[in-house]
Amino acid sequence: MNKIDQSLLDTWNTYGHYVSYAIAGVGLLILLSHYFKLLITKDYKTRYDYINMYEINLLWYSALLIIIAGAVYANTLVTESGILWFVVRLFVSTMFAIIAGVIVQNILKFYYPFYIEKRLKQLRFAPRISPDGRKMKLLSEEEEDVYLDEGMQAEEDAFSVDYDVWIDEESGFTKIEKYNGRLHALKCSECNYQTLKVNKEEIVQSPSTTEEGELVKFFTCGYCGHKEKKSFSIAKLKAESEVS
Repeated sequence: MNKIDQSLLDTWNTYGHYVSYAIAGVGLLILLSHYFKLLITKDYKTRYDYINMYEINLLWYSALLIIIAGAVYANTLVTESGILWFVVRLFVSTMFAIIAGVIVQNILKFYYPFYIEKRLKQLRFAPRISPDGRKMKLLSEEEEDVYLDEGMQAEEDAFSVDYDVWIDEESGFTKIEKYNGRLHALKCSECNYQTLKVNKEEIVQSPSTTEEGELVKFFTCGYCGHKEKKSFSIAKLKAESEVS
């Protein structure tokens, strides 16, 4: 091996450690900032939305950076080798990094959603506290209609949005929380992973003032490709006298 090659390897071994530390530091910073955000977020609905929108992606970015850092660091441990062996160990460590990445990605995609769903349910149905410090009551589907305008009720009837209405029965203070009715994956009956999602909705019968309508949801599993459909009833339209 010539002096130039040895010089390049020495430079890599010297600064590769620092590069791996920096990459791992960014990954850990993402992880810590995520959990710090959860720690300081006291409002249940805000925490629900944050976990629902960002947690899996942030965990993936953090894990990916740490895996890359590990691969870079592993390539700085062997000093007595030529360029050929450097390329070989770089290839091997890259393969191990890809395998580790695929494993982590599958865990986050197919197993972690079960854990997330449990946490989201706990947050959604945890008792809310009114400004006066009292526990609020979560209204039933029938009771909450009084507090929802026509547009909100139409959204619920179409199953695109779900509203929760909390009320302080003593003061009358109400809090309305909006949830995406299509956002969460269900458990697939074929592969048992929580990867069954709505990809299409179709109203096969519109509701009237005398008859309920029918909505069909078409589901596709993101893991095994299993498809199924389910029918849902749409509430009757209110007569004009009832609306007024």
